[in-house]
Amino acid sequence: MADGTRRTGIVLSDRQRISWLRLIRSDNVGPATFRDLINTFGTAETALAMLPELSARGGSTRAFRVASVDEAERELAFAQRFGARFVGIGEPDYPQALRQIDAAPPLLAVKGDTAAGLRPSIGIVGSRNASVSGAKFAAMIAREAGRAGYTITSGLARGIDAAAHHASLDTGTIAAMAGGLDQPYPPENVQLLGQIISGGGLAVSEMPFGWEPRARDFPRRNRLIAGISLGLAVVEAAVRSGSLITARFAADFGRLVFAVPGSPLDPRCYGTNRLIRDGATIVTEPADILEALQPLTRIDLFTPREMNEPIEDGDRRMAVPPDDSERQRIIDALGPTPVEIDDIIRHTGLSAAQVYLVLLELDLAGRLHRHANSLVSITSF
Repeated sequence: MADGTRRTGIVLSDRQRISWLRLIRSDNVGPATFRDLINTFGTAETALAMLPELSARGGSTRAFRVASVDEAERELAFAQRFGARFVGIGEPDYPQALRQIDAAPPLLAVKGDTAAGLRPSIGIVGSRNASVSGAKFAAMIAREAGRAGYTITSGLARGIDAAAHHASLDTGTIAAMAGGLDQPYPPENVQLLGQIISGGGLAVSEMPFGWEPRARDFPRRNRLIAGISLGLAVVEAAVRSGSLITARFAADFGRLVFAVPGSPLDPRCYGTNRLIRDGATIVTEPADILEALQPLTRIDLFTPREMNEPIEDGDRRMAVPPDDSERQRIIDALGPTPVEIDDIIRHTGLSAAQVYLVLLELDLAGRLHRHANSLVSITSF
């Protein structure tokens, strides 16, 4: 297997790290918006200064909350006391595969050995109320993959996740978390999390410290699992389950999706059997996964996709912003039905830079909805 621990990237300065943390913690700024702001203005510091104006131009009548320097410094200090730190997407310790997905988290809170995130990873997910045989098979996959040089990534949940983590403690495992690193869930896996961190594994989260996980946060956790992994194995999953959400993310990211078949009479296997019907690779032994992934580990699939600022801060603000009529033309092209950004550019005849700037304004005002595959729609107040 190729060496997966090669570190590439540029380390953020302390000033840049504070600005990045402030930007991602400000109102209405998610990973995709963060990326667009950096691409438009060059630096997080410049983007921060523009946020209130952009939101107002997008139609917001409320005061825009920009995270303060004090807030960012407090969170950084808390992370340090907790034994964690923040890693930026262009930095050497950022998980290699995760860099490549659309709208990857610009900053990850990490605790443990970041080398675990630089090796090729296999994700293993499945039912929380796993059967004995399901948990045993998940552990088999994790052990064999670990011996073959893979890190195992999962979500620290009960059942299949816990079985996969336990089986890969000696070879390296990553726990992707739905809440802050200091808010592990479920409570009975707190000891397991400690074993992961102290045993050469890694815990990762894109959520702030102190953030208690809610139901809507778990899909973001599932997205991390799929993004970090080269392939995803699903072992027991109901028709409506987070495991199938993770599989959908993995397929969208171009990852290989594997599914373990089960009895048609067992509701825990409805989802995995359906994945196989829809084209997932059937798994009857760990070798099925390792053989399928082996060709992919011989080449460098994850050439760094950087999101770096210039060493010297500079204002790359758009020279010719759209005027009011051009802005309205872009807004009129939008509606409740999702459309591709390229279609908006063609329809309006305006430059891509102008269209993206107006979309940023609407996004920061809370009026834009981003969908998969660069689709957007608009909501009126």
